[in-house]
Amino acid sequence: MRPLIAVTGRRAAQVPILRFSATLAAEAICESVWAAGGEPVILHPPAADPLAELPGRLAGFDGVLLPGGADLEPARYGAEPAPQTTDTVAFQDDFDLGVTKALLDTGIPVLAICRGLQVLNVALGGTLHQHLPETMHHNSIHSVDVQPHTKLRAIVGTDRIEVSSYHHQAVDRLGRDLVVTAYADGVIEAVEHRRADIVAVQWHPEDRHDVSPTDAALFTDLVDRARKRKANR
Repeated sequence: MRPLIAVTGRRAAQVPILRFSATLAAEAICESVWAAGGEPVILHPPAADPLAELPGRLAGFDGVLLPGGADLEPARYGAEPAPQTTDTVAFQDDFDLGVTKALLDTGIPVLAICRGLQVLNVALGGTLHQHLPETMHHNSIHSVDVQPHTKLRAIVGTDRIEVSSYHHQAVDRLGRDLVVTAYADGVIEAVEHRRADIVAVQWHPEDRHDVSPTDAALFTDLVDRARKRKANR
């Protein structure tokens, strides 16, 4: 049987274009997990209580994927909102931060993507650049330099890769127990946790999982880690 991979869900956005984008992103994530051999399952955030029964709910999964999404509320990392920080959703922040914190001591394998990386950093006490200089915006295919002797380097098998990203925020102060595993133009593009089984990237590997071996490798790695956990349970 395929290992079960929880994909943290999103509440319907008020803005139609955001709702449409979130739907497309969820489809791409699920297709990527399926192609890698996993069974993607949306982890629904219940409206009445987004943190209800989280430990028990997560225990039923072999792996978790924290996907992209809207900006985090700056108050979550002790900052005032910049003019460019938009579309924050307190409910979604509660859920995503709650899931991330609940995962840290479980041993469940995790892949975090874009907002997922930022949520991880904030959950561990880090902060974010709310708006990168225009020259550093990554809204295209660009190169990323992968650090040696890291989990990410072992996954992608090379020191430089091409990635698809579109983000105007990034890690500022690094959260505790995180290690930087990739940079682009001085911007942190990937991290991993020193103890927990967590790999996080700022780009969107689901965009090109079917044409880029290094992007596909991230999903294959998550499913492989989940399969090992499943076998040992």
